Amino acid sequence: MITLENISKVFHKGKENELVALADVSLQIAKGEFVTLVGANGSGKTTLLNIIGGVEKPSSGLVRINGEDITRIPEHKRSKWIARVFQNPNNGTAPDLTILDNFRLAALRTRHKSLRVGADKAFKKEAINRIADLGMGLENKLNQSMGNLSGGQRQALTLLMSVMDKTDILLLDEPTAALDPKSARVVLGLADKFNKQLGITVILITHSLKDAQQYGSRLIQLQEGKIARDINTESKWQLSLADISEWFG
Repeated sequence: MITLENISKVFHKGKENELVALADVSLQIAKGEFVTLVGANGSGKTTLLNIIGGVEKPSSGLVRINGEDITRIPEHKRSKWIARVFQNPNNGTAPDLTILDNFRLAALRTRHKSLRVGADKAFKKEAINRIADLGMGLENKLNQSMGNLSGGQRQALTLLMSVMDKTDILLLDEPTAALDPKSARVVLGLADKFNKQLGITVILITHSLKDAQQYGSRLIQLQEGKIARDINTESKWQLSLADISEWFG
């Protein structure tokens, strides 16, 4: 489904501060896989996600989705395939708008832009049912401003909103880094549910080795812009936390 062919990314090329973020990376991710990315700071994890999402263009190489070359397609035009959740719970939401209005905005991501989208009772009922599944009681607070919620609540809602419309790929860039352990479990459990029940392809960046061990069907370690390890499902379940810790010395 996602194919990266000989992807390289060089920042400040030819200057004293030249930085090779990715070096000739080739990778195939099948539809419905849950891939967890680990690596030290500066290993190229976020750059890889940015290239898949269209935030960055590669210096060389090709990006394909379902065989289609999307290398030069801008970020906003990739929204028909890709949704993304960032580390900061404030990203991806409008803090001054209500929970329901944020869900309405999310529904406009790929649908025809119309003021009627999200305005009917059926949409409200759908939003309520999805929010209720979180077990946070937020389905009774639809008119509360998003900015008044906790970080964990906002992040869980952001993840829900990312799949309100059809999504094939979900990019998660350290989505639990700013959350308490309980909220982190809710968010990652939700991502796991979307992967298993909806068949959404998930790519998760995390610095938590425990989460890297627990979540995902495939584990990839990046090191100095290259793939150092690519562990499939069967081998991944045999890894202990100590095994993964050894990768980082």
